[in-house]
Amino acid sequence: MLFIGDDWAEDHHDIAIIDEAGRLLARRRLDEGVVGIEKLHGLVADHLPEDGEPADVRVGIETDRGPWVQALLAAGYVVYAINPMQAARYRERHGTSGAKSDKGDALVLAEIIRTDAAHHRPITGDSEIAEQVKVLARSHQSLIWARQRQVNVLRSNLREFYPAALGAFGTDLADRDALAVLAAAPGPDAGARLTAARVQTLLRKAGRKRYLTKRAEEIITALRGEQLRARAGIEAAYTATTKALVAVIAELNAQIDALQGQVEACFGQHPDAEIYLSQPGLGHVLGARVLAEFGDDPDRYADARARKNYSGMSPITRASGKKKVVLARFARNRHLGDALYLQAFSALSVSPGARAYYDERKARGATHNQALRAVANRLVGILHGCLRNHALYDEHTAWHTHNANVELHAA
Repeated sequence: MLFIGDDWAEDHHDIAIIDEAGRLLARRRLDEGVVGIEKLHGLVADHLPEDGEPADVRVGIETDRGPWVQALLAAGYVVYAINPMQAARYRERHGTSGAKSDKGDALVLAEIIRTDAAHHRPITGDSEIAEQVKVLARSHQSLIWARQRQVNVLRSNLREFYPAALGAFGTDLADRDALAVLAAAPGPDAGARLTAARVQTLLRKAGRKRYLTKRAEEIITALRGEQLRARAGIEAAYTATTKALVAVIAELNAQIDALQGQVEACFGQHPDAEIYLSQPGLGHVLGARVLAEFGDDPDRYADARARKNYSGMSPITRASGKKKVVLARFARNRHLGDALYLQAFSALSVSPGARAYYDERKARGATHNQALRAVANRLVGILHGCLRNHALYDEHTAWHTHNANVELHAA
């Protein structure tokens, strides 16, 4: 067998190839792209025995996506995505000087796969439709996070020179009403000149159909209220910045809506979409995110516990001597964790079982976040069972064991 460590960068890869005894066979720096991958295949052909198979080549690399990784998988190699934190800790096993180099990191990755492959999960092949959902869902979520960052900046700006706008719109500055009015009146002077009729026109064009008069009066009252003013030059600068931020957020809203349609359409084509949509708290967008991050390879998770651990919702235990502490997993897939939190929160209002489970945890002293993580962890296990058995969610089946245990404990 051959073991390859691949320390990747944006435009090149440092490669180290070792054999089963740990002997270094080759070291190269290869360019990213077709030429580089062809040279890597040539190195493999030079050192792999004549009766060797592509599956005899094990590759360790600190990423699980990208054209280079796809090319490695297409060649039939077994590829392991190594967490950079794990690689750093392994490097410390062999030296405490703190020395580091790309060549050395490539060798470390090769050694990890040679000695500890059993403790790492190889990259499995998701279906093409699952990969498409992943790209779309992650991009959609990233745009939402980008919008929130811009909203935070806008809120900070308004607080400095235009607090009346915060009084009118609160923290929901990405809302259509806020963007429509702030685009027309990005500063205090323009806001004070707005009339109720003008505000009604702006709200109507933005899409509001109900309570136009009432909402317009509320906005006018807030914008004309007394407030501390910044100096004229500073106020003009903030006004220009606010106008630019409003335009950026409005465009992000448009692109998020457009991408959401593509996410929903692509997710609907997946054969497991109906199972995901049957889960409490999951709609087309959250369902697409959960599918994208879990993948659809049926052999990726050995059991429900493995899926729960990957989700980051199951707790970790730290025990030493007489001290034992149960903590949340902070090192996890952020995209998946965000989606599962939202699912658990939504499930509280549509699933009696999830609500009862949450209330029970709260009664035992858990905080809101702790109880919500427990609900999310339980829902991941339920999802695993539904996918394994190709069955839709059933409220009674999902929670009857827990409810029976609660009743027995009460008795």
